[in-house]
Amino acid sequence: MSEDAEHEPAESGSTSATPNGAGGSRRGKRRARAKARHTVAKVVLASLIAVGLATGLGVVYIYRHLNDNLNVQDLSGQLKNRPDKKRVDTGPKEPLNILVMGSDTRDGEGNNIDNLTGGGERSDTTIMFHLSADRESAYGISIPRDTLVDRPDCYDKNGDVLPGAEDVMWNEAFSVGGPACTMQQFEQLTDIRLDNYVVLDFAGFQDMVEAIDGVEVCIPEDISDPSHGINIPAGTRELEGKEALNYVRARYTLGDGSDIGRIKRQQAFIAAMASKVMARGTLARLDRLVGFLDAATSSLQTDIESVLQMGKVGIGFKNIGLDNIKFVTVPFQYSTAQPGRVEFLPEAEQLWQRVIDDEPLTRRLQEGVITAGDDVEGDSSSPSSPGGTGSPGNSESPSPSAEEREAAGLCA
Repeated sequence: MSEDAEHEPAESGSTSATPNGAGGSRRGKRRARAKARHTVAKVVLASLIAVGLATGLGVVYIYRHLNDNLNVQDLSGQLKNRPDKKRVDTGPKEPLNILVMGSDTRDGEGNNIDNLTGGGERSDTTIMFHLSADRESAYGISIPRDTLVDRPDCYDKNGDVLPGAEDVMWNEAFSVGGPACTMQQFEQLTDIRLDNYVVLDFAGFQDMVEAIDGVEVCIPEDISDPSHGINIPAGTRELEGKEALNYVRARYTLGDGSDIGRIKRQQAFIAAMASKVMARGTLARLDRLVGFLDAATSSLQTDIESVLQMGKVGIGFKNIGLDNIKFVTVPFQYSTAQPGRVEFLPEAEQLWQRVIDDEPLTRRLQEGVITAGDDVEGDSSSPSSPGGTGSPGNSESPSPSAEEREAAGLCA
């Protein structure tokens, strides 16, 4: 855990635009613009601010219960030859980098969702979240699981070497050596020093969605994947629990069948989920709020030492306008050597350097971003902040094209 994390906020780590109705009212347009500011990163913001509120209100029992839920594991002893963190004069604090991974483990109650057998786990979702030193902007960078990389040597808990390999998929690292190996891989390939990590499993995601009574999405076509137990009819409705998990996991029979499409769909769904968490209907109901936080903390493995530290992060995030929180995918191209895989483009180096230098994303790096403004919810209501007002912000991110939305299996 970074020294900065001990003293101030330090962690974490779609579809078409909403129609305005007949005549296209100005109010509808304002609602659509407001909705477009809600990125996937809001789910982190919503959770952490809520924790901060709970601890600030002195709900001792709730705080202790949530704190006991956390599975805290310091993996720094397994990370070798780590890059130094560049000292930048971009704000009064220290910029922070948190690696967030989704685990597909089938171990543990509620995780064996498709009756698969065999040990081990992989991480089909990897997001590096960067928080600026001036605490005025943040962005998440999604790394496709099918990215071909030269995996460096990793180390197990005993310090023994787990040999690296050439031209292997990004998500292999997690199956070889767990989150520590993915962290080692990320640091060695990007030269970015990580401050913290977070791992979330299947059961936790399901429970979080159920705690807020589902998330409304617009599904353009039936999703049928019998081999993975996924069958979701087209239409606009609330998705809950396992059905919601199946929606964000679906890949082979939706859109172009690529992992890139799944990434965009996940971004949009979690953005809509965050929007609902931030709405008055959730924050004003203690049962929903506590249920959501209980589900989130019960499913996390992290090196963030306590819920109080998470709460401090949330308090720091509240001063960042939602329009200043971006979510992008690392620049890539489809591999010709291994069809179905992807490779980093040279522009990826520019992206990593902006993280190292604590600089905002360029407009070019934001091309094709999917946000909740693309109406994954399927309605025209304006999302609300904890204070009840929308976040107008500005629209600097180029909107995804109809083709991009269709390829992601989203309403176009």
